[in-house]
Amino acid sequence: MNKHPVAWLLALLLFGPVGLALEPEEILIISNGNHSDSVAIAQHYCYKRGITTDNILALPLGTELSYTITRDNYEKQLAEPIRERLLSPGAGGQIKCLLTTYGVPIKVEGRGPLKGREDKLKQLQKLAEQEKNRIEQLNNNEPGKSAQQKEKANRKLKHLESEINLITGKETGASVDSELSMVLFGNYELYRWQPNILKNNTLGLSFNTLMVCRLDGPNEGIAKGLVDKAITAEKTGLKGIAYIDSRGIAEDRKLYSTGYYDQSLRELAALSKLRTELTVKEERTEKLFAAGACPQTAIYCGWYSLKKYIDAFDFVDGAIGYHISSWEAVDLRDPNSSQWCPAMLRDGITATLGAVAEPYLHSFPEPRAFFSELFNGRCLVEAYYHTKPFNSWQLVLIGDPLYIPFKRP
Repeated sequence: MNKHPVAWLLALLLFGPVGLALEPEEILIISNGNHSDSVAIAQHYCYKRGITTDNILALPLGTELSYTITRDNYEKQLAEPIRERLLSPGAGGQIKCLLTTYGVPIKVEGRGPLKGREDKLKQLQKLAEQEKNRIEQLNNNEPGKSAQQKEKANRKLKHLESEINLITGKETGASVDSELSMVLFGNYELYRWQPNILKNNTLGLSFNTLMVCRLDGPNEGIAKGLVDKAITAEKTGLKGIAYIDSRGIAEDRKLYSTGYYDQSLRELAALSKLRTELTVKEERTEKLFAAGACPQTAIYCGWYSLKKYIDAFDFVDGAIGYHISSWEAVDLRDPNSSQWCPAMLRDGITATLGAVAEPYLHSFPEPRAFFSELFNGRCLVEAYYHTKPFNSWQLVLIGDPLYIPFKRP
């Protein structure tokens, strides 16, 4: 037992949770036991990171690569056996992180309509139709009505539509990894997202939330290479150029607005100059970095080219970054995809993140905050979970969870 708990806590708050940093033995690797490539990747990770193969949980998920899994099969084939392993006496108490691998489904489908709510649904649909008619009347026949009345009517309609969607099961799908973060929570509402308890959690303490990361991509070799390139970069520290692509949008203090994120990208560029030895290059217009314009890419962060990857980058070993845009991890395993996640993995990036369905802008980690965690010496998965707003939602993190691109001196 620590004899100086107050001093320990003070040091923890001042200098960061060094003692609580993720350790290799605190990772449970989830593989598809029916798929040889998935098993090989799990074994490769254990070998490279010095983890006992007892930390591999091989589940029978089928011989064919499957991108999606039904909600029922997710519970039976993934959630239940993982929960059983974690809750077994002495078996899973130390686990803080799950690492899914190529061969494990990436997206879990929605739950479908709630049973026994048919009458309530009809009532809500009737009220929503009445409110739509009311809004149309305000817009067409009563133009003198105040903007405040119109706004009130629109808010009421939006609330009714949200209740309807909750019952019908709309927006109840998620990435498998984001759902697995909640695997120890028991019953929770499956509609849109749940708050990520680890966000801004200084001590990194949560008895339920699991961090989840993925080794995946267009093929087995790329998935294995994410580990190899991370370890290579850790030996010397990440070196190269940081490319930050903002859009010239005026700063907006409204939290998670487009102006807020654009300002965060500009602040990331300034922070990278202050906190790292990387050269920093910016694109501050609506244009993107042109094809072939970004040699020695160590960091990339930018937006917005929906499902249209620009082959601008020559990624160094250890390169890390993401493109803020919807649906960029939908076809993660397609070697010919123009989506940003599979294309960047194909071109050699070591760690990235993206969405398997429409995530909405406010679900992305704020760029300045995410990279600041890495600059502070966090590993990849900790930086992600300390800055991502939601679980049970659409984002997926791809890379070695233990990767530390900027080690503390």
